[in-house]
Amino acid sequence: MLHIINKSPLSNGSLDSCLRVTESGEILLIEDAVYAAAKGSFLEGKMHEVMGKVKIHVLMPDLEARGLADRLIAGITPVDYGGFVDLVAASKNCQSWL
Repeated sequence: MLHIINKSPLSNGSLDSCLRVTESGEILLIEDAVYAAAKGSFLEGKMHEVMGKVKIHVLMPDLEARGLADRLIAGITPVDYGGFVDLVAASKNCQSWL
């Protein structure tokens, strides 16, 4: 399953909820959720922990738009819009966390 998260972890609990219940699959961070993919964020340790069981992707244009492209946590895979489409097409199910 592909879990798509678009809300900032600073103002919404959707990323935390997703990380708490997700046992496998992939996570794609888009829009303001990309703040969780930045080195030095309060979630960096949690992101490293979760990478052991799920693959985490981040939409690079959203990361770049927020000036965070040079702070990407090692192990998180950047994707462009084509990569976003590929992830959705390759997934049997997609869950958008609101």
